[in-house]
Amino acid sequence: MYTHILVPTDGSDLSTAAVDQALQLAKALGAQVTALTVAEPLHFLPVTPAATASLRMDYETHVKEDGVRILGAVRERAAAADVTVETVQETAGDAWRAIIDTAERKGCDLIVMASHGRRGVSAFLMGSVTTKVLSHSKVPVLVYRA
Repeated sequence: MYTHILVPTDGSDLSTAAVDQALQLAKALGAQVTALTVAEPLHFLPVTPAATASLRMDYETHVKEDGVRILGAVRERAAAADVTVETVQETAGDAWRAIIDTAERKGCDLIVMASHGRRGVSAFLMGSVTTKVLSHSKVPVLVYRA
């Protein structure tokens, strides 16, 4: 059935619940898991070259540390579940595109991700990474909603 599951995570409680579901599914299927975290690139107005370089370095350090923390927690959960996991940290303007690209690049045959379940005007105004993945991915998507 499924042999390689991609699970994107932002470290939120809902996302962590989706990670747990993906790990349980992977355990039942004997599948491997790739966990992904995607950070926004730094968008800023240029001030001075020195200030810009310092701001970029601080931001990149923070993003890397946050990703290490988030993916470290996934590794711990995977080890406890006795599931093989690879972790990937990406920086991209469109998280949904990074998720789909990673699934294709890694040969994943299922994406398991959380959805906050926004509807109506809220969903329209805020957009939804999950909705965009659902509508653009050629890889099947399992959506976890609590």
